Amino acid sequence: MNKKLFLYTILIAIGHYVIPAAAQDTKSKNQTPLSVLQQQFVDLRFGMFIHFNIPTYMNQDWPDPEASPSIFNPTKLNCDQWAKAAKSANMSYGCLTTKHHSGFCIWDTKTTDYNVMNSPLKRDVVKEFTNAFRANGLKVMLYYSILDTHHRLRPNSITRKHIEMVKAQLTELLSNYGEISALIIDGWDAPWSRISYDDIPFEDIYLLVKKLQPNCVLMDLNGAKYPAEGLYYSDIKTYEMGAGQRISKESNHMPALACLPINKAWFWKTSFPNEPVKDPAKLVNETIIPLNKVDCNFILNVAPNRDGLIDDNALAALKEIGKIWHNEGPVAKLPELDAPIISSNIAKKQISNSSWSDDDNIMDFANDDDFSTSWISNTTVDKPWYEIDFDHEKAFNTISISQEKSNISKYHLEYYSNSEWKPIFNGENSNKIKINRFDRVWGSKVRIWIDKSDHQASIAEFGVYDERR
Repeated sequence: MNKKLFLYTILIAIGHYVIPAAAQDTKSKNQTPLSVLQQQFVDLRFGMFIHFNIPTYMNQDWPDPEASPSIFNPTKLNCDQWAKAAKSANMSYGCLTTKHHSGFCIWDTKTTDYNVMNSPLKRDVVKEFTNAFRANGLKVMLYYSILDTHHRLRPNSITRKHIEMVKAQLTELLSNYGEISALIIDGWDAPWSRISYDDIPFEDIYLLVKKLQPNCVLMDLNGAKYPAEGLYYSDIKTYEMGAGQRISKESNHMPALACLPINKAWFWKTSFPNEPVKDPAKLVNETIIPLNKVDCNFILNVAPNRDGLIDDNALAALKEIGKIWHNEGPVAKLPELDAPIISSNIAKKQISNSSWSDDDNIMDFANDDDFSTSWISNTTVDKPWYEIDFDHEKAFNTISISQEKSNISKYHLEYYSNSEWKPIFNGENSNKIKINRFDRVWGSKVRIWIDKSDHQASIAEFGVYDERR
């Protein structure tokens, strides 16, 4: 072997063993624990959502995706006005719609010509927003839509280039505008978007966000399909109240976000200046305060008009809110929580088996990706079990058990490999959402034996994941 090739081989070997350790050290020094970030997010209590994009000029929240950038022309754009309006309401942060469902980018992006630099404005709105809010002592968050009808990123049309575009756009947003406290993602895994976490791989995006901004909490605005007691594909539970999603004001103890617009819609409409906005006292007493009491941060949308300014009626309402509401400081300490599920569920719609079940609630209801249906064991079965059959060996290191109708308190897990069943877990867990993480195994089947439950044993969703760790 010549000397150059020998040295190259040694360097590659060193890289395999040294670089991951260095990366781990960097992560431990710079990354705040997720539990602390969740607490900090909830403690912010109240902020401003700012829906401002090409829909502002179309009188529709979902405009024509071929609308020309020439219509985006806020001649009096003043992000400092927005920030001072937020301060007047005693808000602690702002969040801007960098790209909504029709795909128009209001920052200086290199990923597409469909952006603000090709509009009459020719100014980076994201930059002006982040600078103005920080200058006024407010934290900065960003909103980003996965659904993108202009670039044909929609159901049944997603390509590798779409995934690369999403990653490139998020890289720009999280690299060029300083510290971003939170990223709110929309148009993903929702009934109306129909873009799954497999179509645009959630784990890839989540890990990219954490690599670029380790202390940025990521939340998917469409998390309502998942049980209130568990963190699935989000660092924070989310509730779009205008879409009928409701958080329990009595029992929630998960870090949460709820949102509503101060007007009747998210983006500005020509009728807004002459229509009453939501009553400030009701917002404070019936929404903000009750939500804060159950670990929920509330974000109120205030839509700038076509000049790039907030209307007078909204400004007045925000000042009134500020007179009657103040941030009283940190809320009570959040309970200990499992890390969120971020990986693809490899058990979804696989072959499933079980002990005898109720006829209307057979085994495939527990892996149909629908948390409102359940497999339910027949009352005559003393030792119920439920099983996923992969047909061939697969790697996995996490199992989740979500319950809707009963509470399994004691169970054991096992997997089938090399013609024998091997144990994973045996013990008690009273949580409604049970997350079991363990060293990676390879098996063709995985099974739960239910040793004790308070009613007929049932499972809403049985998830199996191979997490990257």
